[in-house]
Amino acid sequence: MRLKELRKSRNITQLKLAMDLNMSQNTISRYETGEREAGYAELISIAAYFNVSIDYLLERTECPTFWRK
Repeated sequence: MRLKELRKSRNITQLKLAMDLNMSQNTISRYETGEREAGYAELISIAAYFNVSIDYLLERTECPTFWRK
């Protein structure tokens, strides 16, 4: 998951992100290290927070934006 890359590129601490997403800092840390995987609701929240697609967040694409018609 690109969580750490996105977080660092915006100069956001794990604690700030955790507070903004109503999660614990430990959870964010575990997502970043791959020790734990985010569920659907968490993926949606994280993608919305960074305004990227879930596919981008999960490294399934290099394009961070959503497909739009």
